[in-house]
Amino acid sequence: MTSKTTKIILISAWGLFVVALLLIAFIFSAIAKGSIGYMPKVEQLENPIDKYASQIVSADGKVLGVYAHSMENRIHVNYEDLSPDLVKALIATEDIRFARHSGIDATGLFRAFVKRGILMQKSGGGGSTITQQLAKQLYSPNAENVLERVLQKPIEWVIAVQLERFYTKEEIINMYLNKFDFLYNAVGIQSAARVYFGKTPQTLKIEESATLIGMCKNPSYYNPVRQNERTRGRRNVVLEQMYKADYLSRTDCDSLKALPLTLYFTRMDHKEGLAPYYREHLRMVLTAKKPDKKNYRGWQMQKFKEDSVAWETDPLYGWCNKNKKADGSNYNIYTDGLKIYSTIDSRMQQYAEEAVKEHIGGHLQNEFFKEKKGRSYAPFSRDLRAGQVDTIMIRAMQQSDRYRGLKGSGMKEEDIRKDFQTPVDMRVFSWAGPVDTVMAPIDSIRYHKSFLRTAFMSMDARTGHVKAYVGGIDYNYFQYDMVNGGRRQVGSTIKPYLYSLAMLEGISPCEQMLHVEQTLRDENGIAWTPKNSSPKNVGERVTIKWGLQNSSNWVTAYLMSRLSPYTFVRLLHSFGLQNEMDPVVSICLGTPDVSVGEMVTGYSVFANRGLRVDPVYVTQIEDSYGNTVATFTPKMDDILTEDAAFKMLYMLRSVINGGTGGRIRARYGIQADMGGKTGTTQNHSDGWFMAFTPSLVGGCWVGGEDRSIRFDRMTEGQGASMALPIYGLFMQKVYADKTLGYSEDEKFDIPEEYIDPCNHTEVANPENRVTSPDLGGIDRMFE
Repeated sequence: MTSKTTKIILISAWGLFVVALLLIAFIFSAIAKGSIGYMPKVEQLENPIDKYASQIVSADGKVLGVYAHSMENRIHVNYEDLSPDLVKALIATEDIRFARHSGIDATGLFRAFVKRGILMQKSGGGGSTITQQLAKQLYSPNAENVLERVLQKPIEWVIAVQLERFYTKEEIINMYLNKFDFLYNAVGIQSAARVYFGKTPQTLKIEESATLIGMCKNPSYYNPVRQNERTRGRRNVVLEQMYKADYLSRTDCDSLKALPLTLYFTRMDHKEGLAPYYREHLRMVLTAKKPDKKNYRGWQMQKFKEDSVAWETDPLYGWCNKNKKADGSNYNIYTDGLKIYSTIDSRMQQYAEEAVKEHIGGHLQNEFFKEKKGRSYAPFSRDLRAGQVDTIMIRAMQQSDRYRGLKGSGMKEEDIRKDFQTPVDMRVFSWAGPVDTVMAPIDSIRYHKSFLRTAFMSMDARTGHVKAYVGGIDYNYFQYDMVNGGRRQVGSTIKPYLYSLAMLEGISPCEQMLHVEQTLRDENGIAWTPKNSSPKNVGERVTIKWGLQNSSNWVTAYLMSRLSPYTFVRLLHSFGLQNEMDPVVSICLGTPDVSVGEMVTGYSVFANRGLRVDPVYVTQIEDSYGNTVATFTPKMDDILTEDAAFKMLYMLRSVINGGTGGRIRARYGIQADMGGKTGTTQNHSDGWFMAFTPSLVGGCWVGGEDRSIRFDRMTEGQGASMALPIYGLFMQKVYADKTLGYSEDEKFDIPEEYIDPCNHTEVANPENRVTSPDLGGIDRMFE
């Protein structure tokens, strides 16, 4: 070969090299400008992750749950809140030269090209930096083949360089960990730490950090739940890399590698965890839209009225749709990364849920099953005829999702009923845990109807902060919220409201009446004569206070005869009972349908010197930057005069100190200063218990899904047997936990003349002296 030929070859080679460089430069320039492939806009690069789940944080700082779309269950966490070991594990394993490159690691890329491209070594390692992996997570769609993936690489290189221009190294690591999907709806390191270890990223141990970082290679393959040993091996690889990077000593590395892979696995499911009924209620309230009458059916007009009032008067109701962000759009609890600070105390919520499980699951349900065992009408009352049971079951079938789905598919009614009679595999509820079985759908409806339902709420008597909220026995199977969603007849728990009206009208707790059957006539002249459940003190003179203490229907009817039903209904509304109520004389025995939430609100009046405080579910909301965007304060209204309020307190304390609520003292040993009232509706379909201390007001309802599902015996069917024990168990646990700050030594601040009003009353007739057994046999002088 001549020197001229050599020169031509060299010039050509250099020419081709220069052309190749120019072509590469052109390609990358075109990629950067978006002419080739996809290049995100500057705004997207400046804010690459714009969808974060919102967190509900309890009053004691625990995360109760999140609001998120199914594929975006990501909770934002700041770099400062990451465990240093987490960051070290990531760098040591994925990008040891992370601090020294600007998005592309030339050394790593060359090594990967030689080992994997030329030598075909699968273990040759990858050339992607953390920044490139972030670019892939943010902007690259899933490739369908190897060629498509190869073509994505240059685009990711350019995006990686751009990201390095906009962000610090710490911000890139933070975004990477916030974006990664760790399976089981755990998107981002905050969710992953909680799902797999029940911790925050800041509190992860070294071996736990190594486990999560090891999953980044392939979370499906290194799934610690399904492949524990395989994932443990991957964790140990990460620990070894940390040793090689001088982040661990040899001794520490070996000791950590010897540890088993122990998880505290909890799925991210809105149906799981504490306070699911509360969280769902809060979600519906926050996202409520302005009520439009055309969206409500005829039978929902009361709901339309209540929602319309809430929209105008309650700042929490419809908050997302009444408030806008800086960009003019409305807040979105699923994507805006809000922190919603709840009034719920996680410890008290836990105690409330435990109390429900212990009483209903551990005792009452078994008693119900025993009573109904072998009965053809079970779980319904023996008072129902066979035809009535069939009607109820057909209606329940037609209201089921299964029925609606089959009907919507065009299936004939006859075929649908046949489908409901055909056994299928299913999972059903039991207090011992879910049971997999084979059962006909119609039988499963009847089976689930056999479980008694409940609702319980506890609220701070002064601030209205809701501390515990249990809307049912298990949200997975029974999602209807009986705290605020459902209403049932309240029975005798309505009586304190009537007695309040009597006190406002000047009637004294110490006034006497002859304890005999009472007959009242309504506006149409029709006689109404209520019966009493107890023969106690029949024909004797008793006080008004004795009547409330012993829940006498005759004393209540006597008061109703002296008061106006119209005035009583107005007072009930002022106590917070929202439902429409007919102003009839029988209303005094608790015929209206009322929710547990409304009753708790109403009873706050008796603990607050006549002042009603509405429930507060949220104290404040912060945006994703930590700015407070909303605060919520209690709404209060004067309902009773202090004179009437103290007289009511005197009488309601006597219900606990020797009346129908005496089991709180005798059975549960609670000596706290307390007032309360039991309630049982007709045929004992509903059992209620309401109570309050100087600090807390609470209410509980227990009953069947239908009013016809009830105990046939009064012994177990009364409020003192069904509902009171839940409150008693709850308060036992609250007082036992000294960290909560509640004490049984706390007393109501009562002026001396109201401690026992009857001793401060002039005796108009000395012959009117009576002996009252409920006062310990001590003679009292009454008006």
